[in-house]
Amino acid sequence: MTNRVIAYTDGACKGNPGIGGWGAFLVYKGIEKEIYGAEKETTNNRMEILAAINALKILKSRCSITIYTDSKYLKNGMLEWMTNWIKNNWQTAAKKPVKNKDLWLELNELVKLHDVDWKWVKGHSGDAGNDKADELANKAIDELRG
Repeated sequence: MTNRVIAYTDGACKGNPGIGGWGAFLVYKGIEKEIYGAEKETTNNRMEILAAINALKILKSRCSITIYTDSKYLKNGMLEWMTNWIKNNWQTAAKKPVKNKDLWLELNELVKLHDVDWKWVKGHSGDAGNDKADELANKAIDELRG
């Protein structure tokens, strides 16, 4: 697969729940793309998932994509928990409904269209891509606030 994309994704929330934003910074063949958005009443975890969803939605063809996230919730959800959630009819190990099921379902369908490699990066640690995604998520919040 020759279409190799790098994406850094992040979510932010002012209050949890509260006003939230998501940001994604993508690089493909040296071309950089910034995308972001916000919602008035949301949670940080929803914004983390939405950042990944929107990074995948913007791709025009099948890609090999590495998604860097500072969210262990997002990374573990995709790599460790998803299989059991599906097997257990969207119940957690504690037999409670999985939170953000609507977004997990959408993300699960999108990853089937690509070759996705999930990487965790420590947030606010000087990683330029992660810092950019965080900046975009917060920019989205600022723009929504007006």
